[in-house]
Amino acid sequence: MEKLDKKTFTEKIFDFENKKEWEFRGELPAIVDFYADWCGPCKMVAPILEKISKEYDGKLHIYKVDTDKEHDLAGAFGIQSIPSLLFIPKKGEPQMARGALSREAFEKAIQETLGVEKDDQRPT
Repeated sequence: MEKLDKKTFTEKIFDFENKKEWEFRGELPAIVDFYADWCGPCKMVAPILEKISKEYDGKLHIYKVDTDKEHDLAGAFGIQSIPSLLFIPKKGEPQMARGALSREAFEKAIQETLGVEKDDQRPT
């Protein structure tokens, strides 16, 4: 998992300041966790994301954005409650989920929204 600031977000995810249409810059599907250190539900999600990042290594990226430090990013994506999770498929529009998701909800979103399977038998 990698923490992103405004600069690295625009390099790795989307240049929201200069582009109007969504244009994902990543090479793998991604999950962006908008969180804050003081947030209880965010602390519940963190270990789930840590496990997922290991299990799906090489298949998707997981990024974290601290909303207390990155006000521009939080504002650009309309973050009003945390945790908010942005699921970004390689192609197509990203989808936002709000609240502390269960492990099962993450698995479902990874498969259905990101098109990533846990094993190497991914559909082509």
